[in-house]
Amino acid sequence: MQKIGVFVCHCGTNIAATVDVKKVVELVRYEPGVVFADDYMYMCSEAGQEKIIEAIKEYKLTGLVICSCSPRMHEKTFRACAEKAGLNPYMVEVANIREQCSWIHKDKEEATKKAVILARAAIAKVNLNTPLKEGESPVTKRALVIGGGIAGIQTALDIADAGYEVDIVEKEPSIGGRMSQFDKTFPTLDCASCILTPKMVEVNQHPNITLYTYSEVEKVSGYVGNFDVDIRKKARSVDADKCTGCGECSAKCPLGKIGNIPSEFDRGLRNRPAIYMPFAQAVPAVPVIDRANCTYFKTGKCGVCAKICPSKAVDYEQQDEIVTVKYGAIVVATGFDIINLDKFGEYAYNESPDVITSIELERLMNAAGPTGGHLERMSDHKQPKDIVFIQCVGSRCDSEEKGKPYCSKVCCMYTAKHAMLIKDHWPDTNITVFYIDVRTPGKNFDEFYRRAVEQYHVNYIKGQVGKVKPQPDGSLLVQAADLLDGKQINMKADMVVLAAAIEPNPGVRKIATMLTASIDNNNFLTEAHAKLRPVESPTAGIFLSGMAQGPKDIPETVSQAGAAAVKVIGLLAKDHLKTNPCTAQCDTLLCNGCSTCANVCPYGAITYDDVQVMDHGLRETRRVAQVNLALCQGCGACTSACPSGAMDLQGFSNRQITTEVDAICR
Repeated sequence: MQKIGVFVCHCGTNIAATVDVKKVVELVRYEPGVVFADDYMYMCSEAGQEKIIEAIKEYKLTGLVICSCSPRMHEKTFRACAEKAGLNPYMVEVANIREQCSWIHKDKEEATKKAVILARAAIAKVNLNTPLKEGESPVTKRALVIGGGIAGIQTALDIADAGYEVDIVEKEPSIGGRMSQFDKTFPTLDCASCILTPKMVEVNQHPNITLYTYSEVEKVSGYVGNFDVDIRKKARSVDADKCTGCGECSAKCPLGKIGNIPSEFDRGLRNRPAIYMPFAQAVPAVPVIDRANCTYFKTGKCGVCAKICPSKAVDYEQQDEIVTVKYGAIVVATGFDIINLDKFGEYAYNESPDVITSIELERLMNAAGPTGGHLERMSDHKQPKDIVFIQCVGSRCDSEEKGKPYCSKVCCMYTAKHAMLIKDHWPDTNITVFYIDVRTPGKNFDEFYRRAVEQYHVNYIKGQVGKVKPQPDGSLLVQAADLLDGKQINMKADMVVLAAAIEPNPGVRKIATMLTASIDNNNFLTEAHAKLRPVESPTAGIFLSGMAQGPKDIPETVSQAGAAAVKVIGLLAKDHLKTNPCTAQCDTLLCNGCSTCANVCPYGAITYDDVQVMDHGLRETRRVAQVNLALCQGCGACTSACPSGAMDLQGFSNRQITTEVDAICR
C-alpha cells in the first residue's frame, strides 16, 4: 500500500465556487493509502508547490493525488514538483475537478460529490502505480517544412538563420503560395510581390535551406527527433542544373498559341503553354512540362521545346524520384484555398464570367496578371462602372453541407482593400458591398475600413444577396435585402465579386494522416492547447504554421511562423529527448501472435519475432509481439484491440483502469 498525499486546489473561485473544497479534503482522508490531505488556494503557485514538497518529506509520501484543473495544464508542473522532492514523477495523478466537475455543474452538493468520486478514482490508481523511468532518444538536427507559402518560407528562414538545416517541400513548381497571387496587402497597401519575392530569393540562396519544389511528402514514419520521410520529386521533364530560365521553350510551345490550358496561377483567367513557369518571379526559375496536356507525351509527336532549348535542358525521359531524409521536427504550412462555389448557384458564378472570386480579382488587378493590371469584364473586356461585392459567401453558413460555420476572418479587410484600390485607379467606379457584419479586429484595421467608407465613399449595405441574374444586355441583376432600411433592392452591376469562404488546402487531410496529427471538423489542424501550445500539434515533433491551423491574415501568419520556428529550434538544440515511459508491453505467455495490435498501431511500433517462452514448465518457440519503446507513444490502441489481453500499457494498465472504475462505482 502506498503512502499517498492528496492536495485539493481552490483555483481561486474556479473550483471553490461550485465545489466544497474543505469537505472533499475531509472525505478523502479515509481512503485506502491516504496519510495526508490538505487544500490551498492556488496549488500550482510556488507556495502551493512548497506545501507539496514539505508534505512529501515530512510524511515520506510515495504517491500524490492533485485535485485541480486538467492534467493538460499542470501535470508537468506537479510531476516536476514531485521530482524536486525526490519522488518519482510518475507516482503523481491529477484528478480533474475543474473542467470535468466545477465548470459543468451548478449544484454545489452534486459537484462536491463528483469531486470526491474523481479523487477516489485517482487514489485507487496511485495505489497500483509503480515508478517509471524515462528513456532517451537522439535528435536529428534537421527540420522539414511542408508548404512553401509565406508561412513555410518564414518558418524555414528563421530555423535556418539559427544554424539548422531545413528542407521545404512544395507541391507546386514554385514556392510563394497564395501571397504570390496577390496585388497589394492590407492595411498598408504594400506590394505583395515586393515583400514576398526577396524572401523567396533568400530561401533559394540560403546555405541551410534545400528546396523540393514540384514534390510531395509520400510517407512519414518514426517519432519526435527521428522522423523518416519519403519525398516524391515529380519529374519536371527539365534538368534544373542545365536550365537557365530563358523562357524560350514556353514562348515557342505550340499549345501556348492555341491557348486551351487554363493557368492555375491565374485561376483560369488566361491560358498557359504545356511547358511553363507559374509566374515571372518563380523560384526556382525552372519550367515544368504538364505531361497531361503536352502533345509529345500524349502522341509522341512535337518535341519543339527540346529542339529549341539552347542549354539542352528538356529531358522527356526524366522520372519521379523518391528521396528518404531524416528529420528531428516537421512543420505543416500547407496553406489554404477558397471553397468550391458550385453549390452557390444563386450567385451565377458558373453562368457569367463577370461573377468572380476575390482571388480572381487579385489577378485582374495585378500588373503581372492576365489583363496587365487593367480591371475589365471578362465577357467583353470593358471597364466595369458598377461593381457589387458579396461578403461571407460560404462563411458563417447555417448549412454545413453548403458552406462553413466559421468566419473566414480576412474577407472584410480584403474587400475594403479591393474597393480602395479600384477607386484609386478608376475613381468614377460605383462600388456597393453587401455584408452581414463588418469584422475588423486587427491593429489599425477598423481605421482602414472607415477610410473605405468615409474617404472613398464605398457604399456598405447590411443585407444579404438572394440572387444574381445575368441579363440579356450583359449586365448582372443583383437582388438583395437591406436589413437596416427593411426594403428589397434590385440593382444592376457590371461585375460581382464573391468573398468566398477560406478552407484548408485539400491535401492537408492526407498530410495529417501521415503525421498522425489531429484535425477538426473543418480540416484545420488542431493545436495541442489553444492557449498554452498554439503552434504545436498534439503529436510530438509536429508544429503548425499559417492557415493550415485556421484563418488568419499575413501579419498573423508571419507571427505564427516565427513562433513555430522557435519551438523547432528549441527541439533541435537538444542532443537527446526524454521518451515517454508510458509505453505498451507484451505478456509473451498470453500473446497468440495474431498481429491485431500491429495492425492498429499508428506509429508502427509493434513487430513480431519468434522467441523462446516457458509455458507450464515447457520451453517452446512462439511468435509474439515486440514493442519498439522509442516509437511507442503510449496511445493504448493496441491494449484495447488485443483479443487475448496480452498487451498492456505501463502507467495505464488494465488493472489500474478497472480499479479506477471500481472506485467510482462503489
